[in-house]
Amino acid sequence: MILSLRTVKDVSGSQEHFSYALDLSGMEMGFQTPAQEPIQVTGMVKNAAGMLTLEATMQTTLHLVCDRCNADFTRDKTLAVSCPLATSVEDAENDEIFVYSGEEVALDDIFIPAFVLDMETKNLCADDCKGLCAQCGHNLNQGPCDCKPPSDPRWDALKQLQLP
Repeated sequence: MILSLRTVKDVSGSQEHFSYALDLSGMEMGFQTPAQEPIQVTGMVKNAAGMLTLEATMQTTLHLVCDRCNADFTRDKTLAVSCPLATSVEDAENDEIFVYSGEEVALDDIFIPAFVLDMETKNLCADDCKGLCAQCGHNLNQGPCDCKPPSDPRWDALKQLQLP
C-alpha cells in the first residue's frame, strides 16, 4: 500500500491514519507458510515539530507446525511497529529511520521486514512440548509409547552372565 504524506508532511501536529490488509500467504518461512490469513495493519503517521513518525499495529493468526512434535497449531500474533520517516539521513548505518522519496511511502517496505524479523526461529505448540519418541515417532504429548528404552551396548557382556 502506498500512503500519501502530502497532508501531514508540512503541517506540524497533523496526523494521517491508515488501515489495510497485508497478504503474505505466499511467503515461505522455514519450510512453512505461517501467514495464511491476511495481516491487519492499522496505524498513523504523525508530524511532531516537523519530524514524521509512523506508529502501527500488525495483527494476524499464524498457522505453524511444532518443531518438536510436528503437530499443526495456531497462534495469535500482534506486533507494534514504530519508526521515524525521513527523506534523507546523515548516518547511512542508522537502520531505524525509514527513508522515503517524494510525498509517498510504501508501507509494505516497512511492514514486511518488521514482520519477518519478529518471527520466532523455533515454533513450539506449548512450552512443555515433549516431542516425538526417537524410536517409534509417537507424539509423547498424547501419552507414553510402548517402546523399551534402548540398551547401552557397554552392558551387553554383563547381561550374558547368569546368576544362580
